[in-house]
Amino acid sequence: MNVTSATEVKYLKGVGPQRAAVLAGRAIHSVGDLLLYLPFRYEDRIRFSQIAEIAPGGTYTIHGTVADAGIARFTRGRGAIFHLLVQDPTGTLACKFFHGAYLQGRFRAGQKIVLHGKADVDPRRPGRIEMINPQHEVLGADAADSTEMGRIVPIYEAVGNIGSRTLRRMIYGALQNLAAVPPDPLHDDLLARYNFPTRGDAIRYVHFPPPDVPVDVLNQFQSPAHRRLIFEELFLYQLSIALRRKEAKQHRGIAFRVREPRVREALKRILPFKPTDAQKRVLAEIAADLEKPTPMHRLLQGDVGSGKTIVALEAAAIVIENGYQATLMAPTEILAVQHFLSARRIFAASGYSVDLLIGGLKAREKQAVTERMRSGKTQFVVGTHALVEDPSGFARLGLVIVDEQHRFGVLQRKRLMEKGAAPDVLVMTATPIPRTLSLTLYGDLDVSIIDQMPPGRTPIETRRSAPEHLPGVWDFVTREAKKGRQAYVVYPVIEQSKTNEAQLSLKAAMVEYERLQKTVFPRMRVGLLHGRMTSEEKEQTMGAFRQGDVQILISTTVIEVGVDVPNATVMVIEHAERFGLAQLHQLRGRIGRGGEKSTCLLIAPKRVSEDARERLETMVATNDGFAIAEADLRLRGPGEFFGTRQHGSVGFHIANPLRDREILELARREAFSLLDNPDGEEERLRLLRALDPGWQRRYQLASVG
Repeated sequence: MNVTSATEVKYLKGVGPQRAAVLAGRAIHSVGDLLLYLPFRYEDRIRFSQIAEIAPGGTYTIHGTVADAGIARFTRGRGAIFHLLVQDPTGTLACKFFHGAYLQGRFRAGQKIVLHGKADVDPRRPGRIEMINPQHEVLGADAADSTEMGRIVPIYEAVGNIGSRTLRRMIYGALQNLAAVPPDPLHDDLLARYNFPTRGDAIRYVHFPPPDVPVDVLNQFQSPAHRRLIFEELFLYQLSIALRRKEAKQHRGIAFRVREPRVREALKRILPFKPTDAQKRVLAEIAADLEKPTPMHRLLQGDVGSGKTIVALEAAAIVIENGYQATLMAPTEILAVQHFLSARRIFAASGYSVDLLIGGLKAREKQAVTERMRSGKTQFVVGTHALVEDPSGFARLGLVIVDEQHRFGVLQRKRLMEKGAAPDVLVMTATPIPRTLSLTLYGDLDVSIIDQMPPGRTPIETRRSAPEHLPGVWDFVTREAKKGRQAYVVYPVIEQSKTNEAQLSLKAAMVEYERLQKTVFPRMRVGLLHGRMTSEEKEQTMGAFRQGDVQILISTTVIEVGVDVPNATVMVIEHAERFGLAQLHQLRGRIGRGGEKSTCLLIAPKRVSEDARERLETMVATNDGFAIAEADLRLRGPGEFFGTRQHGSVGFHIANPLRDREILELARREAFSLLDNPDGEEERLRLLRALDPGWQRRYQLASVG
């Protein structure tokens, strides 16, 4: 049967209602959606390697027959090891799959199979070569068809129980029966300018490329077809951002008076120190936004300890002096309490009323705070997500400040904004965001960067040490404590798990607190802080640490952001190889906040994974948060930045902003140019008409266009 891009996938041969329901879980509803489910890798199945040719360290694709398969043994930490023996006319190849219990029963002798993976020497049998966890595809009892042999074969990520082979056949069938390719959303001039193929040609090419194209070019997504589809995806996304920015600027906001003497005097009163040039520049940018009659939407970036909070409080003071309220939302109760205490101290000279709204408050306390919010008696409210969960609103909300925005969803920020009539919005993050990501994550916001640290901050010395050297580490902590300094000791888990294999070997904060208190620091005042404690317990512990009553704080990552104790000069992180790079940098930022020399000690085994080694080396080499952010993005990729927490349904099919930064800049320039063009309205309408409904939903282009 002939199909169109709008045809429901259940009507395709080999799909049906059951498989259609599985595909719907990945937002694949129509043939158009299916054709945009692109391969993540390609294999050259025109020229297979023979088993006899395999050498250690090389990556190979093998076409062979299953000789034997089954679970050989269970190991602690790696679960069941599944062994597979594959042969071809030239020899036999052993394969191991760690945590491989799920493969039991999937293979039987005589099956035709394709393997793709890296070959290495078996450490237990030095004369034998093996593959560890290779990619594999069983070709089935029937003869392999033209979609999987004798060509460059596309490999798809499985959707539920629908594997790559089945997806490949579905897509091949859809392309064979496609009655007509939908209109191209990219204008002919744009295609000609960048020498891009049409959309239809590009889609056919990326699914079933010609045999003469180098596989490396395909796997690097560098073919003209890949580049065109990457451009299209980024162009449409940037167009949606541009439309949102334009729409936001059309709303009527509050034009605050910034230049009046009383406002200037208020700003002088709250400054605890002389601001840096970077802070002055950023405040001027924010003040200029506050003066405008349209709502501010600004991202404030700065490294750990660069002084973002005082700039945000200055913005709040401008708003309060104009007779409006301001609010600050933080991701954790510990950080919210920290901001509340800072704001109350800084605003004391001005006499502003400051309140705290967190989940840990008693019902009567919450009610009292919300009544003061409604009546306008409280001028500045600090809180957690309790701010958006509480049905009450503000009397006159003029400014919304969101700290550590990446920990909140877009909807939470939106709900908080709806507590007022078009308030100005200032988003803060202490996780520096590379330009590549800021154009995607926060492309609808204006960006201010504090790129200068306050004077008097001493650089933090970071060293890596092995677990066997811990006695010397504890001696160092003791010496620092005797000098009157304080220390953090951080662990990855609260208590040891009896069921989670990955956590069996990890030290836990509660266990180590008991041990360190009794055997290592018996004469020291040791405290414990973790996420399962009540709000009151957490604040009591942090209060004791701030006041110096606790010398050594044993903690989990609850101290990751916002905790400010200038006397703390030592940070010990055990199992440092288990933490992400951004998280390590945030943890390290809890020290070095005073004038004394500070030291961060990363405790990790000598042998760690390649990624872990690079993370630890980066931490030792630099304190620059922006350099660390770039390294973190390179190591992890941008995938997690595009989850539902940030964008609702937005996630890229084929574009990778890190890999495709050049195309991203190009797409953004073209999208904003189209919107700025007075004659561009007709082209935008044509583009929307040409676009698949799935893509319109994906970028909300219809709703904002």
